[in-house]
Amino acid sequence: MDTAFDLTDDERELAAVVRQFATEVIAPIAYEADRTHTLPLDVVAQMGELGLFGLPFPEEYGGQGGDLFALALAIEGIGRVDQSLAITLEAGVNLGAMPVYRFGTEEQKRDLLPDLLAAKGLAGFGLTEPEAGSDAGGTRTTARLDGGEWVINGSKQFITNSGTAITRFVTVTAVTGERADGRKEISTIIVPNGTPGFTVQPAYDKVGWHASDTHPLSFDDVRVPEANLLGERGRGFANFLSILDEGRIAIAALSTGAAEGCLEAALDYAGKRVVFGEQLATRQSIQFTIARMQARVHTARLAWHHAARLRDAGRPYKAEAAIAKLTASDAAMDNARDATQIFGGNGFMNEYPVARHFRDSKILEIGEGTSEVQLMVIARELGLPA
Repeated sequence: MDTAFDLTDDERELAAVVRQFATEVIAPIAYEADRTHTLPLDVVAQMGELGLFGLPFPEEYGGQGGDLFALALAIEGIGRVDQSLAITLEAGVNLGAMPVYRFGTEEQKRDLLPDLLAAKGLAGFGLTEPEAGSDAGGTRTTARLDGGEWVINGSKQFITNSGTAITRFVTVTAVTGERADGRKEISTIIVPNGTPGFTVQPAYDKVGWHASDTHPLSFDDVRVPEANLLGERGRGFANFLSILDEGRIAIAALSTGAAEGCLEAALDYAGKRVVFGEQLATRQSIQFTIARMQARVHTARLAWHHAARLRDAGRPYKAEAAIAKLTASDAAMDNARDATQIFGGNGFMNEYPVARHFRDSKILEIGEGTSEVQLMVIARELGLPA
């Protein structure tokens, strides 16, 4: 599919390189990685060598000097063939490295970013808890100062990139006090892997994203230096929300890639499958289904391109990011359903990519803010009452 209608020459080259890499390197191993629930770290390393994890960061820290649009192009290209590796990239950048770059001290940046931007290390962001996610007030994890150290107690769930062999640390949100208005003071603290009392629990048995690393975490009197505070004390949740809008654009790009992958598979299968002596593609009902799939891909791509361009230009983009995430995640889920239907019984077999997309795509309507949260954001941006 032609995706280059509004790209610069550099962006067009990046999209082509990632697409080729995804087709030649990722696609052949995607089924086995999914079947064995294994994150292929050798492929992650190759993604690092391509510079994908460093795309939106300055060269002084080992980055490529690009922007969010460039990162989203790479995520879309990988999401087309494998969502697990696409979310590994998205989370590694937006949830692992970006908080350090955006809010860290110069010492923290110099110490932590080079490995993350080269994919020699990964990091997770511990926000979600059994009773907290979009609702900061539900946060139960606590951190108190004692002798120049933070003492952390609590638990987190659904944390991506938190238990790999190259995971360096997780950044966790924790209640560090009480604000003047009585609300919880929430801060973010860096907790290196291997810190006593910090336990990475066994990986989840998920519906999809099988090759993506996801764990619950527990903290039992975990002690880290006071200097491991990331950003200003009490600004932890607010800082996370500022990054979340960017993450929604990235998830929209991933969703667009998934929707396109389903479209390509459906086109190929319909052209080869013979039913009652005729190609499946000759049936008007199939043609209309595929036409709608293409319309969804096109609309989703327009939405995330617009939101990303606004963000990179320094203009307001909160509503546009929510619209992109809502539109593209719907497109991924709808295209996965339609592609599976076109494949018939074969679409129910995990060896076919459409089956994997069908399982993987549901989380796109949940992660980084559910579809309902996106609708709420859009409504608030329209001025509707809270």
